[in-house]
Amino acid sequence: MHTLYDSDTYSVTHMLANAVAADAPCEIEGDQVTQVLLVPTLARHGFEIIDKRAGKEVYLDGSWAELFQQRITAWQLKTPTQEEVEDTLEQYAELAQNPVVVH
Repeated sequence: MHTLYDSDTYSVTHMLANAVAADAPCEIEGDQVTQVLLVPTLARHGFEIIDKRAGKEVYLDGSWAELFQQRITAWQLKTPTQEEVEDTLEQYAELAQNPVVVH
């Protein structure tokens, strides 16, 4: 998981389906230590957008995640202002239904 954006208003985290957890089991063979990659049954990446003002989050996966990834790629080509980023995140945050819960 990678935090892509964090401001006073929004936080965006990229969740990677095939990422190796820090506590993943390891195999030791000779001098080499290899982490065992546990591949999820349904390998999908997604984006979690948290609206800090409303205390709600939305998780984008599938085609929503692909559309959001296209937006991020466009931002990498032409760096947006913070206002442009916040306006875009506000549109996605309107979909947020889940309250943010800290475990």
